[in-house]
Formats: sequence, structure tokens, C-alpha cells
Amino acid sequence: MVTAPASAVFAAVKKLRFVSFEQSQPVASVLDEIIEYATQARKQGIVSLEQHAEAVADPFLRKALNLAVDGIDTNQIRSIMELEMDLCEQQGDTEAKVFDAAGGYAPTIGIIGAVLGLIQVMKNLSDIDAVGRGIASAFVATVYGVASANLFFLPAGEKLRARVRSANRAQALMLEGVLAIAEGLNPKLIRTKLDAYLLGSPHPQRVAKPAAAAQPTLESPARPATVEN
Repeated sequence: MVTAPASAVFAAVKKLRFVSFEQSQPVASVLDEIIEYATQARKQGIVSLEQHAEAVADPFLRKALNLAVDGIDTNQIRSIMELEMDLCEQQGDTEAKVFDAAGGYAPTIGIIGAVLGLIQVMKNLSDIDAVGRGIASAFVATVYGVASANLFFLPAGEKLRARVRSANRAQALMLEGVLAIAEGLNPKLIRTKLDAYLLGSPHPQRVAKPAAAAQPTLESPARPATVEN
């Protein structure tokens, strides 16, 4: 609490729920949502997305879509949204460092507790039974310090960084998708371009679907005729 600003400490505590529960939208569903918007923009024009942009749940995607609908230049959209991505990443790293600092100091605090306990033990050297119990109690502080650091604080900090990386990848997908929509690219081409973001996704089953659908086409008897033509 002394190392980090109070605002960072409170923000880190609020993010504790992200350590155990996944809150972000799966990358595959984000891609499907982008393709829906791209299909509509292809058929009815990008202005038709205006009525849907305000209803988008994700604030990052909502902001990017609104910029695209307003006719902002794609380079400006990229600059604005990449700045927001960088700031979100920095904020997430600041919150993770709160747990890193706690994990670094916890063992030291445990040692201090053990030393204080041993000081109390030294006052009762005449009672051997009390000395044994006192030493055992003194080292409990060290166990608590080391255990809390390695079983909670340090893993929690790393988990928050993993959440930030996952959110950053989803935001990058959203940005590239919106830019592709603004450029008027074909939805199929957009899907082909953005499929790369599914690699390493925590929901890899979405990647297997296109490959499974393509397999019958390769075995189809009509395929060689198409190649000859």
C-alpha cells in the first residue's frame, strides 16, 4: 500500500474477481460479431451501422464503430484506438505490479514476524517447554509470508497480466475488423484476415470449423473440373 498509489491499490483489489473468473468475450464470438457488421455494411453501407453501434456491449468496439460510421480517416481511427489500447495495457500492468510488490514484501514481513517471535522466546529461556512452543509459533509468520507470496500474490499478478494480454488481443481484432469494414473489404476476406487472432485462443474449437467444412470440398468430384477450367 505504501509502494503504489491508493488509486492503483483500490483498482487492483477490484480486479481480484478477474483472477478466478473470465470476464472478457471469447475471441471467436468477437470475430463473428465483426463479420455480421461487415456483412450489413457491405449490403446497406457503413452508415447503416449507426443504429447498432450504440447498442454494442464492448465499449472499445462501440467507440471504433462510431468513429468509422462518422467517416473518420482509417489512420486516425487506428491512432486513436491504439492509444486507448496502450493506456489499458499500462493500467493493467500497474494493477498487476501491486500484487507483485505484495508478493515481494510478504516473505520479508514473515521473517520480521518470526524474529519478533524469537525475541519473545528469548525472554523465557528458563522454561524449556515454553521455548519449544514459542519457536514453533514464531516460524508460523514465515510460513504465512512465503505461502501468501507464492500461492496468491505472485500468481494473481501474473494472471492479471494474462487477462490484459487476452483483452489486448481481442481489442486488436476489433480494431482490424472495424478498419476493414471502413475500407469496404469483403466479409469473407475479413474473416480470412482475422482468423489469425484465433490461434492460441482459449476457445480453439472455433478454429476447427472452417477446416472441417473445407474437407468435403477437396474430396468433391467437381473439384478437379474446376481446376482444369
